[in-house]
Amino acid sequence: MKRLGAVLLMAAAAASLAAPADAERRGRRPGVGTANPSALIAAEIAFAREAKEKGQWTAFRDYADDEAVMFAPGPVMAREWLRGRKDPPVSVEWEPYQVWMSCDGTLGVTKGAWQRPDGTFGYFTTIWRQQKKGDYRWVLDQGDALSEPLEQPDMLSASVADCPARGAGPRPEKPEANRERRREAGMDGGGRSDDDTLNWTYHVEANNARTLSVSLRKGGEMTEVLSLSVAGQAE
Repeated sequence: MKRLGAVLLMAAAAASLAAPADAERRGRRPGVGTANPSALIAAEIAFAREAKEKGQWTAFRDYADDEAVMFAPGPVMAREWLRGRKDPPVSVEWEPYQVWMSCDGTLGVTKGAWQRPDGTFGYFTTIWRQQKKGDYRWVLDQGDALSEPLEQPDMLSASVADCPARGAGPRPEKPEANRERRREAGMDGGGRSDDDTLNWTYHVEANNARTLSVSLRKGGEMTEVLSLSVAGQAE
């Protein structure tokens, strides 16, 4: 966690991935190609900073989407689980190492390392959804403890989905258009970006073992870029 501030510099490099050359922009549908990984990194860093300054669960509440799901250890609606929960004396600390983002920037994923005050450590994965005002709130947060700290990279890596080419068919309908808002956390869940270039799914077993998969559009097809499993845990 010593280089949390340095991640801000890495964010600048990640931002270059969100600004393809004009030649690459030609042929894209209006409104696509607006991914900005640096904005997502900034949101993750601000989230971690608030946890340290104002309290762990306070920050989780402030940055949670209305439909956010977390695991405790089974799936729960985050806002309901966090309501009135007292902050621990010292927050867990974390920083992002990897970022994946849809072409249109409406959905992104961060993965990185966390460390508790007691010296235990592990990894986290957070899925972020862009809000109407353009900011980001998390819709899924999960992670696990590790026997060894997650290796810290020299540079934060960011990968943006390939954008749909002009004439590639009708633009996907927004996920929110014809679905009910999530009101409870099921044993299966998922979501996708508005342009359908990034999607995620999770599955939880009866013993609370779970899997998470994230796919990104690359080379004209959806490719799994993240697959994680967490062992079962007692309630």
